[in-house]
Amino acid sequence: MAVTKQINIFRETPGTPVWQRNYYEHIIRNEISLQKIRDYVHTNPLSWNTDQLHPDIPSKW
Repeated sequence: MAVTKQINIFRETPGTPVWQRNYYEHIIRNEISLQKIRDYVHTNPLSWNTDQLHPDIPSKW
C-alpha cells in the first residue's frame, strides 16, 4: 500500500490502481515447467481477443 501511494504521489494520480489484478506468481523448478511457461508466453497473445479481461468484452459479472 505504501509503494502504491508513493507511485501515485509521484504520478499525481491519487487513488489510481497500480498493480495488475489476479497476478499469479510461480517458481520455475525444472526444464519442463520452464518450457510450459515459455509456451504460454508465446501463445497467450493469440487468445487476447477472447480473454475475459479484454476491455471490449462485456463482463460476465
